[in-house]
Amino acid sequence: MYLIFDTETTGLPKRWDAPITDTDNWPRCIQIAWQLHDAFGNCIEHQDYLVKPDGFNIPFDAEKIHGISTELAQAQGESLEEVLIKFNEALSKTKFIVGQNVKFDLNIIGAEFHRTNIENILQELPVLDTCTEKTATLCQIPGGRYGKFKLPTLAELHEFLFNERFVEAHNATADVEATTRCFFELIRLNEFTKEQLEVTSDYFREFNAANPKEIQLIGLKHINLKNESANIREQLKKAEASKISIQDIKENIAELEDFDFVHLHNHSQFSILQSTISIKNLVASAAKYNMPAVALTDHGNMMGAFHFVKEVSFHNKAVKAKNEAAIANGELPIAKEIKPIIGCEFFVCDNHLDKSRKDNGYQIVLLAKNKKGYHNLAKLSSIAYTNGFYYVPRIDRKLIEKYKDDLIVLTGNLYGEVPSKVLNIGENQAEESLLWWKEQFQDDLYVEIMRHNQEDERRVNPTLINLANKHHIKIVATNNTYYAEQKDANAHDILLCVKDGEKQATPIGRGRGYRYGMPNKEYYFKSSNDMKNLFKDLPQAISNIQDVVDKIESYELAREVLLPAFSIPDEFKNEEDLVDGAKRGENAYLRYLTYKGAEKRYSDLTPDIKERIDFELEVIEKTGYPGYFLIVEDFIREARKMDVSVGPGRGSAAGSVVAYCLWITNIDPLKYDLLFERFLNPDRISMPDIDIDFDDEGRGRVMDYVIKKYGSNQVAQIITYGTMAAKSSIRDTARVLDLPLFDADRIAKLIPNMSKLNKIFGLSEKELNSTFRAEDLEKVNQLLNISEGEDLESETINLARILEGSLRNTGIHACGVIITPSDITNFVPVATAKDSDLYVTQFDNSVVEEAGLLKMDFLGLKTLTLIKDTVKIVKAKHGILLDPDNFPLDDEKTYELFQKGETVGVFQYESPGMQKHLKDLKPTVFDDLIAMNALYRPGPMEYIPSFVKRKHGEETIDYDLPAMEEYLKETYGITVYQEQVMLLSQKLADFTKGEADVLRKAMGKKQITVLDKMKPKFIEQASAKGHDKDKLEKIWKDWEAFASYAFNKSHSTCYAWIAYQTAYLKAHYPAEYMAAVLSNNMNDIKQVSFFMEECKRMKLNVLGPDVNESYYKFSVNKDYAVRFGMGAVKGVGHGAVKTIVENRKKQGHYKSIFDFAKRIDLRAANKKAFENLALAGGFDCFTETHRAQYFHNDGDGITFLEKAIRYGSKHQENENSAQVSLFGDAS
Repeated sequence: MYLIFDTETTGLPKRWDAPITDTDNWPRCIQIAWQLHDAFGNCIEHQDYLVKPDGFNIPFDAEKIHGISTELAQAQGESLEEVLIKFNEALSKTKFIVGQNVKFDLNIIGAEFHRTNIENILQELPVLDTCTEKTATLCQIPGGRYGKFKLPTLAELHEFLFNERFVEAHNATADVEATTRCFFELIRLNEFTKEQLEVTSDYFREFNAANPKEIQLIGLKHINLKNESANIREQLKKAEASKISIQDIKENIAELEDFDFVHLHNHSQFSILQSTISIKNLVASAAKYNMPAVALTDHGNMMGAFHFVKEVSFHNKAVKAKNEAAIANGELPIAKEIKPIIGCEFFVCDNHLDKSRKDNGYQIVLLAKNKKGYHNLAKLSSIAYTNGFYYVPRIDRKLIEKYKDDLIVLTGNLYGEVPSKVLNIGENQAEESLLWWKEQFQDDLYVEIMRHNQEDERRVNPTLINLANKHHIKIVATNNTYYAEQKDANAHDILLCVKDGEKQATPIGRGRGYRYGMPNKEYYFKSSNDMKNLFKDLPQAISNIQDVVDKIESYELAREVLLPAFSIPDEFKNEEDLVDGAKRGENAYLRYLTYKGAEKRYSDLTPDIKERIDFELEVIEKTGYPGYFLIVEDFIREARKMDVSVGPGRGSAAGSVVAYCLWITNIDPLKYDLLFERFLNPDRISMPDIDIDFDDEGRGRVMDYVIKKYGSNQVAQIITYGTMAAKSSIRDTARVLDLPLFDADRIAKLIPNMSKLNKIFGLSEKELNSTFRAEDLEKVNQLLNISEGEDLESETINLARILEGSLRNTGIHACGVIITPSDITNFVPVATAKDSDLYVTQFDNSVVEEAGLLKMDFLGLKTLTLIKDTVKIVKAKHGILLDPDNFPLDDEKTYELFQKGETVGVFQYESPGMQKHLKDLKPTVFDDLIAMNALYRPGPMEYIPSFVKRKHGEETIDYDLPAMEEYLKETYGITVYQEQVMLLSQKLADFTKGEADVLRKAMGKKQITVLDKMKPKFIEQASAKGHDKDKLEKIWKDWEAFASYAFNKSHSTCYAWIAYQTAYLKAHYPAEYMAAVLSNNMNDIKQVSFFMEECKRMKLNVLGPDVNESYYKFSVNKDYAVRFGMGAVKGVGHGAVKTIVENRKKQGHYKSIFDFAKRIDLRAANKKAFENLALAGGFDCFTETHRAQYFHNDGDGITFLEKAIRYGSKHQENENSAQVSLFGDAS
C-alpha cells in the first residue's frame, strides 16, 4: 500500500536542518490531503482537510501562494487533533509514504504530532520521493548545483511525463492527485527499483499489465481556495465598510484641516542607489507643501544628517527674513520654518555579531527626540557598521535596549518586524513583537500605516490598526518616500537597476528571471492634501503625527572643534585649568617650545622677532587652540625621528613664525614677508589648519604613530561620496534601458568635460553661448536636440538628468585624518571601509570640522620620497650626506637649469608651458621662482609676458603710488600674491591685520556685500593719509579684477623651495636624481619611457635590469650609468628582489642561471618572476646563455628556464646530499 500525501503551511522554516521537536522553527499545517492506493494503483481512500488555526494566523505571503486565508480556514477547517487522528489511521494501513519533496511535509506533520503529543509511526515508515537526483536526470532541467540538473518541481515533472501542464499547484488536494499520477507513471516506466519498492521482478510486469496506458488523474473535485478566500474577505469588507458613513468621512476631512501633515519616513541619496532625492530636494519638497517638519530616515546610515540639518537651517533663515519683510509690509507671514527630524531606518536582526548566515533582519525606523537621542542613533549606526555589517549594517534588540533613550520608534514598512510577521509568520507572533517594542519605548512607539495601493498593505493594515487599538498604541500615516515627484518613478526604477546590475526590461518579481523593483509609482513625496485624502477614513493617523513632532526638539549639529588631550610636562600644568577649562598650561608650554626653537632658528632674537612671536602666541591663545600646535609639533618631531621626510610647509601655515620655530614649517616667514594673519585672523576666532606633506612612503608610519598615541577608537579617516557624474549617469541609464553601447558613448561625449547635465539644461541660449567654446557649444546643442525627441536616446538623457548627482559608492579621503578626545562614536557616526583598518566618519570632508572634529591632512608627497632617494644614492655613491634644507639659494648651476627650461622631473616646473616661460624669464633669484609658481595658473597666466618683460627692462614698471613699491618691487609692480593686497591695505589705509585678511577673503571669493562696506573705508582712510582718491579708486578696481587670481605666497614659497631642491639635485647629481625620478614612477610605464627620454637628452646611460647589479629601485652604477630597478619589471615583487639582493651581498655575484636558481629563495621568486626577468634582460650578465635560450625546449615541453628552476629546487632539497645531476635527477 502507498500513502501519497501533501500539506500546505503558514510558510517556510528558518532552519531546514532543525529537528521536529523545535516546534518554533517549523511552520503550521493548514491543509493536508492524502490518497491511499494499493500496489497496482487502485485508490482505496482519499481525504483532504483544511485545518482550523488555533492560536495562530495564516500569513498573507503564505495565503498568496496557496489561497487559504485565516478566515477561510476558520470557517471550513477541522481541528488539528481530529485531522491528525484520521491521518494516523491512514498511516497504519500503508507500507510506504510517498510525496513530492516529501521530507518537508514529513517534518511539518512530525512537528504537529509532537505539538499535540499524539503517538504515531510517521517517522518509522519507508519513504518514496518523486523529487530526486533520478527524476532530475530524467527531466534534464539545467540550473542545478555543482553543474548538475535541477531537481524538478511537481509541475515540471508532470509536464515532462505527460506533456501537459499542471496548473493547480499549491493546493494539497490537487498536488496529491498530480503526485499520485507521477508516482505511478514512474513505476510504470521502471524508474523505481525493486529494492526501493521491496518487490520481485514480476511486480513491474504485473503492474504494467494492470496499467497498460499512461496513468490518468482519478478526477477528484476540489474547491478553488483563492476564490473562496476572496469571497469571504469581500463579505467581511462590506460589513466593515457599512460602519463608515459618507458623513463621517466629510467630518474627518474637515477635522484634518486643523492638522499639519509631516513626512516621517524619507530616504535621500545617502541611501546609496536606492533614492533619487537629494537633501536639498527633500527640504525643498517639505517647504513646497508648507510642512512644519520633515524627517530623514536613510537605510542604516546617518551620512546625510549634518547636511540635512544645515540645509534646514539655511531654509529657516530665509523664511525668517521673508516673514519679517511680510510683517514690515503689513502682510500676514505664511511661510513656515521647518523642524529637522533626524532618524535612521535600521536593519534589526537576531544577533548583529552572528555572520554564519545571512540575516538582514527587519527594517525599523528610529527618530531622535533631542541631541542625546541623536548621539544614540549615531552609536547604533556606528556599531551596525563596525561590528554588525554582514551584507547590510545591522543591529539587534540588545543594542536597542542599551541605546533606546530619547528615541521614538516607528514600526516600519512591510519589512518592519510587526508587519512582516503579520504577513509571513502570523498575527500572534506579530503581537508578541509589538508588545516587546511597547515595553521598551512605551508612548514613544507608533504603528506606521502605509497606503501605497499595495495588496500586501491592504492585507496587513487592518491587523496593525486592530493591534494598535488593542494595546493603546497610536498610529501614524507615513509614505515610504524614495523620489520627490511621481514623474521621477521611472528614474528611480533605473537607479535600482543600476544598483543590482539589471536591465529595466527584466520583469519585477522574486526568483530567477526577475528583479527587484517597486510595485507601483506611489513612493514619492506626497503633498499634505494627498496624504489627508488617503487617510480620510483614519483621521487619527494624521493627527497623531503632531504628537511625534511635538516630542522632537530642534538642535544644531555644528559645534566648536574639540581637541584630544595633550600631555604636557608637570611644570607647565596649571590647576586653575581643571576648574574653568582654560588652557593656561598648554599656552605656557607652547610659549616655552616656541622660544626654545626661536633661539635655534634665529641667531639674534631681535625685538621685531620677539614682537611677531608674542603677537602670534597671543592670537593662538585667543583662539583657544594652543593644543593644536602641540599635537602637530609632536607628530612632526616624531616623523623626523623615524626618518620620514617632512615638507617645508604648505598653504597659509607657512606664514606663522611660531610654526617655523616649532619646526612644523621650514620656511622663514620673516624673510619672505609671509603673513600670520593670512593663516589666523586675529579679529576672528577660527580653527588653525595646518596641512603637512610627508614622503609618500613614510606617511603611513606617521599615521601609525598617531593611532598608537591616541588610540584606534579615537582616530578615523574621512569618508568620500562617489556620485554619478553627467557622463556616467548617461552610460548607466543607457545600459539599463538597453541602448547600444556605441550610442551611449556618442551621447556621453557630447557633454563637455566637468559639465553637469542639469546646469546645461538650465541655461538660456544666451548663457550657453557665453559659457561654452564653439566646439563644445555645437556638441551641447546636439545634446539638447536629442533630448527633445521621443526615442530611447532622448529618454536616456532625460532620465540621466534625474539620476545625476546620486551617490554611487563611498571611499576614503586621500589624506584627511580625524583625532577626537575620546571614542569617536561619542561625536559622530562612523562606518568601515574595505581599504582601511581604521574607522571612517560617516560625515564627509565638507562638514567634519563644522561637526566639531579635529581634522589633520596627512599628505603623501612623492617628491619628498624622490629627494630622499637621491640623497641615499649620493651617500652610497660618494659618501656625501646632503642636507636639502641647506642648499644655497644662489647656486648658479641650479638657476642655469631653470633658465634653459631643462626642468623635466623638477617639482611643479616641468610642463612644456612652464619650461617656455622659464626660458623667457631666465630666473636669477628665488623670488622669481616663487612668482612663477603663483602665476602659472589659469587666470594670472596672462600676466606672465608682462612680468617677464618688466624683469628684463622691456616694459616700464609703474607704481600707482610710490608707497606701493615696497611690497610690489619683488614682482616688478604686478600684484601676484594675496599677501601683497593685505600688506598694502595696511600700509595705505591703516587696515588692521584682521581687516586686511577679511579684504583678501572678500576679494578672492567676490563677496560683494563685504567689499561694498570695505571700499569706502579704504578710500576714506587712505585719502586721509594724503593718497590721491582717483588713484585709490584705480587701485581698488585693479585689486577687484586680480585678487580672485592672486595666490597664497606662503604656499608658493614652500613649493618653490621643494622645486629648487629638486632642480639643485638634478643640476649637481643628474644620474642619481634621474634614478630616483625613475624609481618613483616605475609603476607607470609611460612615465618611465618619458623620463628615459630625458636621460637620453642628458646623455645619461640607462641600463636594463641585471640580477648582479640591480636593486629594487633604480640605482647608479660604478660607470655612472642609471641601472634599471628590478621592481620596475612586472611580476617581480619585493620578496623576489629581496632574496636576490641579500644572496648577492652574502655570496657575491651569480655566475650562471643555475647558480642563481640554487641560491635564491624560490618561494619568493616564482616562475613568472624568472620569466619576466629573462625577458627584461635581467640574466644577460650570464654571457654564455642568450636571452632566447631561456625559453627553448628540447621537445620535452620543458623550457631551459624551467629546468634551471627545477635544478635549483632539487639542489635546495638535497644540498647536503651528493652532487645533483644537471639533466638527470633535476629534470
